[in-house]
Amino acid sequence: MLLNATLPTIEPKEAHELIPTNAQLVDVREAHEWKSGHAPLANHVPLGSLSDSLHLIDKNKQVILCCRAGSRSSRATELLLEKGYDAINLSGGMTAWVASGLELIDVHGNSGAVV
Repeated sequence: MLLNATLPTIEPKEAHELIPTNAQLVDVREAHEWKSGHAPLANHVPLGSLSDSLHLIDKNKQVILCCRAGSRSSRATELLLEKGYDAINLSGGMTAWVASGLELIDVHGNSGAVV
């Protein structure tokens, strides 16, 4: 297993630029967190079901993993790297995403919030 300090990371604005064409954003938070606010192009795969849901993640694209602040997505990044994915952790998670001025939406498409 990798040490978190050695995990590849990406800043929110750089991730935002890559996601539409070259990467996929996978949000590993719990359902209530996702419902309150997530990045518009993100896919939701909770950390607890990640191992059983690898078929939902495109192995041919870079995978950017996010959570609230970066701890859970670090574990998810480690798991995907071990499985051969091109995985990278979103530095600061959704908290940093919002602080960077990037959009969050709730499940109804309205403005969302990090909980």
